[in-house]
Amino acid sequence: MPDETLSSYRQSIDNIDAALVFLLAERFKVTQAVGRHKATHGLPPADPGRETAQIARLRALANDAQLDPEFSEKFLRFIIDEVIRHHEKLRDA
Repeated sequence: MPDETLSSYRQSIDNIDAALVFLLAERFKVTQAVGRHKATHGLPPADPGRETAQIARLRALANDAQLDPEFSEKFLRFIIDEVIRHHEKLRDA
């Protein structure tokens, strides 16, 4: 017999995961444009000051949302590192 409660939770999780994928896709479309702009104008691929500010901002948001700030920082750091890698590829192309 199927567990309707569990199925409902899983459907919500699936919907959230799909939304996250689409949000990440949009984010990377924009960061690719940023990378092309930086490459065209000779700007460095990384911006440590902005990264520090973003991490602090998202840690505060995570705290407000009752999400582990350490997790949010690790997640954002992973995204930032991937963006920088893309920007370096664009710069070197």
